[in-house]
Amino acid sequence: MTDHVAHVQDCAVSNCDFNHDGCTAYAITVGGTRDHASCSTFIDTSATGGLPKVLAQVGACQRNECAFNNHLMCDAHDVRVGPGAEMADCLTYQPR
Repeated sequence: MTDHVAHVQDCAVSNCDFNHDGCTAYAITVGGTRDHASCSTFIDTSATGGLPKVLAQVGACQRNECAFNNHLMCDAHDVRVGPGAEMADCLTYQPR
């Protein structure tokens, strides 16, 4: 089991309410469909959410087939989130 928590290096999804010059969610969950991994924490409303500083990490990863998934935790050094098949994809995702 990993003892490492992957940090969100950057987020290029400008319409996420947690993205204020970086991801300000305390932690994100990586989910998605069979073909790709997405940031399940993505939210697009008129509200502004998150912490007053950039601190995000990956709290859980539902993508068991990802090379970085270690007991449902992300073992990558860091992750990048950006637009893709969904509004906010985990660009660090690598299938085994």
